[in-house]
Amino acid sequence: MVGPEVAQNSRPVKLENGELTVEARSTAWATQLRLLAASLLRQIASEVGHNVVRKLHIHGPAAPSWSRGPRRVRGRGPRDTYG
Repeated sequence: MVGPEVAQNSRPVKLENGELTVEARSTAWATQLRLLAASLLRQIASEVGHNVVRKLHIHGPAAPSWSRGPRRVRGRGPRDTYG
């Protein structure tokens, strides 16, 4: 459905209630896919049928969580870091 470059840098994650979630390899690709969302929806509709996918949710890569690990500070942590 999409070109090889787009397919190489993104992947469908889930399709639920007509909403397709796509994960991009980088934030730059996520931005590019958001700009192409309208044409992607038209292309998907022509390939698989209308109203199968009504909305796209495009996400970049997941960031690491800092809530656990060796550098975590309990509580609110230091607030004045420029003092």
